[in-house]
Amino acid sequence: MSVPEEVARHARETGVLESPWTWLTCVALAVACAGVTFLVRRRKAARRCGIAVGVVCVLLATLTGINSHVGYVRSGTDLVLLLQRGGGPLRDLGRVFEQDGSMPGTRQIRLGGPEGPLVERMVIADPGNGVLSGRNFVLLPPGYTDAANANRRYPVVYLVHGNPGGPEDWLAAGDAPGTLQGFYRLRALPPMIVVSVDLTAGRPRRDWEGLDVPGGPKLETYLTASVVPAIDRRYRTLADRGHRALGGMSGGAFAALNIGLHRLDAFGALLLAMPYDVPDNRRRLGEDRALLAANTPRDYLRTMPFPRPVTAMLTAGARAPGDVEGAQRIAEALRSRGGQAVVRVEDGFGHTWRTARASLPYLLAFAAERFERPVG
Repeated sequence: MSVPEEVARHARETGVLESPWTWLTCVALAVACAGVTFLVRRRKAARRCGIAVGVVCVLLATLTGINSHVGYVRSGTDLVLLLQRGGGPLRDLGRVFEQDGSMPGTRQIRLGGPEGPLVERMVIADPGNGVLSGRNFVLLPPGYTDAANANRRYPVVYLVHGNPGGPEDWLAAGDAPGTLQGFYRLRALPPMIVVSVDLTAGRPRRDWEGLDVPGGPKLETYLTASVVPAIDRRYRTLADRGHRALGGMSGGAFAALNIGLHRLDAFGALLLAMPYDVPDNRRRLGEDRALLAANTPRDYLRTMPFPRPVTAMLTAGARAPGDVEGAQRIAEALRSRGGQAVVRVEDGFGHTWRTARASLPYLLAFAAERFERPVG
């Protein structure tokens, strides 16, 4: 399934808040403020004010400079979603933009136009596995709530955020709503449900990598035993592996690869942006060598049985040679075990959300092709 040029171009576009011009403007303001402060240096109050404003300008220049590289906040909507993740007044400010949903634990967020997805925030708690309040975002296709589609069921794509990070990232930095809106407006993608999964266990700064951590949160179990069944109960899904894909970016891609290989019965397709195959934080698995081996795809993939076929698309940025090498290595390992794997390299990007965002249209199109011809 091809990706329309308009959709691909939108996914690669630079947003207002990540534009180099934003960073350069902040730098210019900082320089101007320094000049003005020097001119009024003999006036104590004015000098203090100038220094304070200059510090703010330097801070903004630093933040916007970093953002222009990684592409984490592209628009005002992205900024709102980032605020929602904060505490106190910042979270309250972000929630001004939400509306009550249709059931307890669920809230709706309107992102995009009428041809875009309706985004619901569904809280799925699993205290037994160390997740007190998981904020999972469900993107429903246009027409899902129409009476004419009351009996229609949809395939599901699950996306996992990077580490550190949170489920809002696929809505903001990953721009899943914007990509889906473009596809649906052009009638270029079959309707599907996309779920941005919360694997933070309430601690988004921790690098959990979707693992079942000894003495900590059991995030693989949470995803497979709590999130997937809850989505299947709440929404009209095609609840079989042939119509279910699991993906992610960076640490989320490792989680998707590891969990997907562990649960071949649950997921038929893997969508991996900037994946790697050895856990970064081995210490989270303790001193148990068997547990480490069981969560290191580079080791177990070579000998694991494949009772069901698996298909995967892997993407990486050309400016991150290690990512390209890793994606090709994983793809070759999957092919050697009888699986199907495709690698796509995004020119001009490195290991950032820009790569994930530019890759997403191709990952979704790849999933749609597999949904049309489910195997096993």
